[in-house]
Formats: sequence, C-alpha cells, structure tokens
Amino acid sequence: MTGPRGHDVVVGIDPAGNWHLPLAWAADEAQRRRLPLRLVLAVPPRHDTHRADGAPGPAAPVQEASDKLDEACGWARDRHPEVEVSGELPAGYPTAALGRAAREARMVVLGSRHLSRTAEFLSAGSTVVPVSAQAGCPVVVVGDAEHVSQQPPYLVVGVDGSPSAGTALAFAFEEADLRAAALRVVCVWQPPAFSPHDGEAALRAQRAMLSEATAGLSDTYPDVRVTHEVLTGHPVEELGRAAEHALAVVVGRRGRGGYTGMRLGSVVHGLLHRAHCPVITVPGR
Repeated sequence: MTGPRGHDVVVGIDPAGNWHLPLAWAADEAQRRRLPLRLVLAVPPRHDTHRADGAPGPAAPVQEASDKLDEACGWARDRHPEVEVSGELPAGYPTAALGRAAREARMVVLGSRHLSRTAEFLSAGSTVVPVSAQAGCPVVVVGDAEHVSQQPPYLVVGVDGSPSAGTALAFAFEEADLRAAALRVVCVWQPPAFSPHDGEAALRAQRAMLSEATAGLSDTYPDVRVTHEVLTGHPVEELGRAAEHALAVVVGRRGRGGYTGMRLGSVVHGLLHRAHCPVITVPGR
C-alpha cells in the first residue's frame, strides 16, 4: 500500500543532533512505500541579534539552516535517487512546524536525543513527546540504528484489545509486509496486585484475543509470518525485551494529547525512553 494520494513521509531535521539515522529510516520508508520525502528544519526566532558591544551577531541562522537542509536533501537523494525529495524551512519551533506538516503526512519520522523524561518535557527544543502525542498520523522515533543483521528480521506490535491497538496492529502488518519481515504480536498481562485471580484463565483469554485480532489481517497479508505471545509482567519492560533486536516496535495511542504529551500513555512514553529500536506510535482512528 502506498497511502492516500498526495501524502508524503515527513522527517524532522535536527541541526544540533544526528539527523542521519532518522533521515535514513525515512528515506528507506519513502522508497518502500513509493512516496515523496519531505525534510522539515524549523528555524526558531532569535532573541539576540547583536552582541553586547553593538557589533553584528553571528551569521543569520536562516542561512545556516538552509545550508544544513540542502546538505540533508542531497544526502537523501544520493541514498535513493528514485525518491522525490523536497525541503521545507518554516520559521518557528520544531514542535509546531512538525505538527503542521503532520496534517498532510503519511507518517512523521523524528530522531531521539535520549533525553531524560524531565528534560524531554522541559526542553524547548524537544519534539518527540508532543509530536507523538498530537500527530494524526504514525510517528516514528529513531534513536539507534536498525537491527538489520537479525535473521529473520521481525517487528513487534503491542496489543491489548483496545481500538487503538487494533489500528496499530493493522499498521504493523502493513509494515511487516513491505519489509518481508515476521511479526511478533505481543500482549502483556499484568496480574492484579492483592487480588485472587485465575491466572491460567486470564492467559487463555489473552491468547484468544490475539487470535481474534489477527485473523482477518493474516488473510489480508498471507506472506507475513505471525507469532502470538502472551507475556506476564510490566508492559514497558516486556515489550522492550521482546523488541530488543526488532526492526521496530509498534504501539497504539489513545486519544489526542495536549502540548506536553501528558496523555501520551505510560506504555508509549516508557518505550520512547527504553527501547533501542525505532518506536512507531499509531493514533487511534
């Protein structure tokens, strides 16, 4: 599937960080999906345009950003000459610029600086949490290189029976099919504390839920090899372990968060800080 006509893969270029990893992921994805690739590098407002002695300040940040964007666009074209590549240099902060770009995007790809949770919330330049919480399309956060040497290659998707998890599952099947990768469908059961509970019955119910959730999609994507796994423990820790050597881990997002992403969800938020593979957050319909 190539997505709705006119949509593209958007990647945020962080001039202060390593943009090569997220750009490589985005360019590869655009090539797989036969979509245009759009690079967005936001130019925040300057507060000090002159030094204290009245002399002109450093070179205009717009020119510096334009040079960096041209470099990144050229790098992407060299990687995939057949992909249509464009650059965008909006004025303003990255979160707002990428939020606008996401309205017409098939997906948004971001790099991660692996900030602490506090720094992620307080940094004016942080984009991962607010964009992941607000975008109406899947958001991919790339912190480390893909585990392409793992054979056979696989993706992990977390499923809990919710509608948002169903949307994430459909996206994960599509992604696995595009990559000729296997798909590990994982449900994590967290036993209730201080409560008598038939654990075996609960596990059987989770297995039945996974089979029901994947039945129709397995028919749609017959070439995707699927495994069902019901794990016991904390969802973030178990999903993180399952995705240790995955191409990516896919999770659903419920609702639309506020600016700070406080409604992003503890599992998604936890994976953004724990997982070493790309984390793909898929909004519910």
